Amino acid sequence: MSGKREYGDYQTPIDFAERVCRYLKEFRHIKPSAVVEPTCGVGNFLRSSLLFQAGEYYGIEINPDYCEVCKNSLENEKVKIINSDFFAFSSKDLIKDQRQVLILGNPPWVTNSTLSVLGSDNLPHKANFKGLKGIDAMTGASNFDICEYMILQLINEYSNTNTVIAMLCKMSVARNVFKELKRENVSFASCDILEFDASKVFGIDASACVLVIQLSDKPLSPDHCTVYDFDKPDTIQSKFGYSNGQFYSNLDAAAMENFDGQCCFEWRQGVKHDCSKVMELTARNGTLQNGKNETVHIEQDIVFPLMKSSMFKAPIIHNFSKFVIVTQKKPREKTDHLEKEVPKTWKYLNDNIAAFENRKSAIYQGAPPFSMFGVGDYSYSKYKVGVSGFNKKPLFSLLYSDDHKPVMVDDTSYFICFDRYNMAYVAMLLLNSEKVQRFLASIAFADSKRPYTKKVLERIDFKKIVLSLHIDEVIKTEQELHLSRYVTLPMYADFTSMLDIRR
Repeated sequence: MSGKREYGDYQTPIDFAERVCRYLKEFRHIKPSAVVEPTCGVGNFLRSSLLFQAGEYYGIEINPDYCEVCKNSLENEKVKIINSDFFAFSSKDLIKDQRQVLILGNPPWVTNSTLSVLGSDNLPHKANFKGLKGIDAMTGASNFDICEYMILQLINEYSNTNTVIAMLCKMSVARNVFKELKRENVSFASCDILEFDASKVFGIDASACVLVIQLSDKPLSPDHCTVYDFDKPDTIQSKFGYSNGQFYSNLDAAAMENFDGQCCFEWRQGVKHDCSKVMELTARNGTLQNGKNETVHIEQDIVFPLMKSSMFKAPIIHNFSKFVIVTQKKPREKTDHLEKEVPKTWKYLNDNIAAFENRKSAIYQGAPPFSMFGVGDYSYSKYKVGVSGFNKKPLFSLLYSDDHKPVMVDDTSYFICFDRYNMAYVAMLLLNSEKVQRFLASIAFADSKRPYTKKVLERIDFKKIVLSLHIDEVIKTEQELHLSRYVTLPMYADFTSMLDIRR
């Protein structure tokens, strides 16, 4: 197949390509001996980079039609256009003068899973290139941007040189690249980000930037990445990076509230079934209906209230209209016992077995029929304090059901468990307090698709929080959440004692 989406194709407007090149020349004072554009498209970056007056120019492009456009519009003996696949091509071997190589361009803004769905051959070799372990390598964590993969390949190819890499990419890609520079101990002199408005440049809604990396042949490795506004490239907006071995989204804010550590409660992710039209039910007029608008007549034994990510809109939630069928109490538990225990439910599931068999995720391969993931004893806790992974500003909600059934949350949400309402209530107030919210803002990126993940949340040290927050601040949070006065000093002391802390 062919088409723009297959190649993650967002051609850079010539005026923006010229702005990037002028910035590199006038602000960064780059004087390259050779310029490489590894995915040159119609050649706008190559054309703009002629202002550097380098001795060699190379454009690599998989699309033969684009190659013809480049060759016809760039009739310059210094410029060579090569019709090749980036993933099977080494540009470094072409360059004669490698004193100062500039690699620039706009790699595809698409993920490997999207290309796989489209049936594209424009894919890198399938490899766990970040060394993910266990379930992370099988699920969404192993999905990656092709752009990110390409930049990391170029960094690997040109490591221990003075090469400058300047690429347009999503902000999330730029941050991941910085983390990989540090994780792989790559020598680099600087890593900078210049944010720009992608809606104006490409007409798309994305948090985008120009990522500029100065590699080095010396053992250099700065702990921070500096963020600028491309319209004001001489003014620093913020810095993110590492402090005392921990990663912060805002190094300046990190110094304000330090609640960083190891959470004494285990953050769990909600249930995953990838079969919402069958497994998720909505209460309407005294009946349950599935995602196909069919009325479902089944036993209530394994039907539980469901909290979806989009529902985290109040600090206390105990009434539910959404429900979910939970077929297991632990992953890969046999499900055949359901045939006798809940025969109506068993028949309903079997009537819809095609939907389960069409699930793509590897976690279901070889598993019992109607298997789920993200289930365990913790799923059945009486009280949960949860949060949506998607919210830009996290609102932590105390979850319980009026019918005393455990509340399930979906797999885009996270929660901690409690046996007692009062302890869950205090935990909810602490997490929503101004100081903790500031701390979370310093370790999460609000423009990420999912700012609040388990890795972020498990850094919240409740012991440090209770040592810092006075009961008056907890009461203030209660008021700001428009809750009736409930928390008391003895209740707060009880929570503190549970953590084995003496104030």
